[in-house]
Amino acid sequence: MADKKIKSNVLNASRLSVAPMMDWTDRHCRFLHRQLSREVLLYTEMVTSAALVRGGAEHLLEFSPEEQPVALQLGGSDPAELAEAARMGEARGYTEINLNVGCPSDRVQSGCFGAVLMERHALVAGCVSAMRRAVDVDVTVKCRIGVDDQDPEEVLPEFLARIVGAGCERVAIHARKAWLQGLSPKENRDIPPLNYDLVHRMKGLFPNLHISVNGGITTLEQAEMFLDGGLDGVMIGREAYHNPVAVLGAADPVIFGRGTVRTAEEAVTAMLPYIDAHIEAGGRLGQITRHMLGLFNGRPGARAWRRMLSEGAHRPGAGRALVEEALSLIAPADPVARAG
Repeated sequence: MADKKIKSNVLNASRLSVAPMMDWTDRHCRFLHRQLSREVLLYTEMVTSAALVRGGAEHLLEFSPEEQPVALQLGGSDPAELAEAARMGEARGYTEINLNVGCPSDRVQSGCFGAVLMERHALVAGCVSAMRRAVDVDVTVKCRIGVDDQDPEEVLPEFLARIVGAGCERVAIHARKAWLQGLSPKENRDIPPLNYDLVHRMKGLFPNLHISVNGGITTLEQAEMFLDGGLDGVMIGREAYHNPVAVLGAADPVIFGRGTVRTAEEAVTAMLPYIDAHIEAGGRLGQITRHMLGLFNGRPGARAWRRMLSEGAHRPGAGRALVEEALSLIAPADPVARAG
């Protein structure tokens, strides 16, 4: 069995997590987020099981040990292939394997995974069961409340019952439907109405299932409200990416009751050795700094910070010096405001 301490750490970390987001939550983004919070659970971008098992794309599993606790999100619908991909993820050190049953993009639908699986409960249960047999770490699911003309009040309880029966003990529910036809992936993140009450009712129906709520949550105050209201975890997506300090900087003391508030300046300083190592290994500065643009949102000098990094990070020879120069454009934080 997996180390009980690891399982306990991941369970605790899932009180607050950063959602898996395509093109955003890569290893550089996660390393940055870890400089702001030592406690939150981080997720990879979705990695397809086919890319790992048939495509040999094991480089997609790379991450730094400092990112832990970090979970691997898989996309796929073939139980045997997902089981093998889960084994690969566990062997690389991921502390959780998550199955994507929520992404509504056309590319995902054509591969018969993501949100379209909300219409295939038995298949999802088979995938979860196969993955559970393959690994000792937790196998979890991220889903929607339904798709298209499904009635979430009927569909979601049946879906949850199936995956619980297959061995899933934790689920993250994006509290919106997904419309597989007629809405773009971006519109699917905003237009379908949120139904938090339904998620709360699912906790009543499945008291032993660890349920995290996702969708439309932008502040730690909201996260506290959901936790105080009986849910087990909160997953924040876009706001954690665009305003990482506001969401993650105070997460450790506010949500987890330990640690200290982390500032944007502290995060930048902590990133400098990481930037040095990345460039020395042949990487480009922009691969990292594109995730750092929102660090100083709302602060005097934030626009100049963004402009300098956006314009300069892709130039030959760009490195630590550019980041330090951009940092010098930020006005010192107001100590009174920070204390408040």
